[in-house]
Amino acid sequence: METANLDWSNIGFGYIPTDYNVRCYYRNGKWGEIEVSSSDMIPMHMAATCLHYGQEAFEGLKAYRGKDGKIRIFRIEANAARMQSTSEATLMATVPTELFVEMTKKVVSLNSRFVPPYGSGAVLYIRPLLLGTSAQLGVHPADEYLFMIFVSPAGPYFKGGFATNPYVVIREYDRAAPLGMGAYKVGGNYAASLRANTKAHELGYSCEFYLDSKEKKYIDEAGAANFFGIKNDTYITPASYSVLPSITNNSLQQVALDLGMKVEKRQIPIEELDTFEEAGACGTAAVISPIERIDDIETGKSYVIAKDGKPGPWCRKLYDELTGIQFGDREDKHGWVTILDEE
Repeated sequence: METANLDWSNIGFGYIPTDYNVRCYYRNGKWGEIEVSSSDMIPMHMAATCLHYGQEAFEGLKAYRGKDGKIRIFRIEANAARMQSTSEATLMATVPTELFVEMTKKVVSLNSRFVPPYGSGAVLYIRPLLLGTSAQLGVHPADEYLFMIFVSPAGPYFKGGFATNPYVVIREYDRAAPLGMGAYKVGGNYAASLRANTKAHELGYSCEFYLDSKEKKYIDEAGAANFFGIKNDTYITPASYSVLPSITNNSLQQVALDLGMKVEKRQIPIEELDTFEEAGACGTAAVISPIERIDDIETGKSYVIAKDGKPGPWCRKLYDELTGIQFGDREDKHGWVTILDEE
């Protein structure tokens, strides 16, 4: 199939229409047949539970075109498992792994001409979405659901690509509370970050930096991404009930072990930032965003991580290894990649 006529090197990280999306409805206690749609609109009742009571979940994963021309999708089953965890927390119908995988492969195949060419720096972003659609006024779980997946070509999340970025500690807003919904991928978590994120941008920073909501002593997250720090050949990432279990972070921890590093998952006091040789934010969108510095305006302290303003050697190795697996340039030791059979 021919490739879409797009300026692949300058598409940015925004929504670009593609040809098709796939949908499946849950009614009468079971999932129906997979439907293919060319519409980017969703017909929905105004009293749907997703609109009023937050019964909504989503995921994010990517498809990559390799040097060999093959399309690879990264860790579909892990994304299915995380959506299932979110569904259980919000009492929504659970999407079976088999259905999640089938629909993901189908939507990528249907839109294969939008998978960017190898070497362009762009990928096909995949967005699964689960919505409670029952019309009701009472606060209780819906009886009907829509599970759909759409895709869009995407470039780097940060305009500078793989480069260091400055962060700022924001104490006046909490994104999530301990034992709340922070560990689940629901829209409300991201809505709760908008004020802090906007303030960070207004102050001239790339992103906000969160401490734990209870004591304001320990590192929680770097914006909407997981945080990791590196020192003494050790990859250290927070253990927190308020943080989404990032599939990228999980993958990087394994890659770190594969490269001979040690891995620690524990509470990280903010003062420990002074001891890190490298640090980064990680997630599906950016993979790794190396951190230049983290300013704590309230205390006047600036934790400078990248002394020369450049990504450190471990961040570069981790990034190259993980993206190499995703694009098919490195060995997939852990069976993370699904290679699509194109017709």
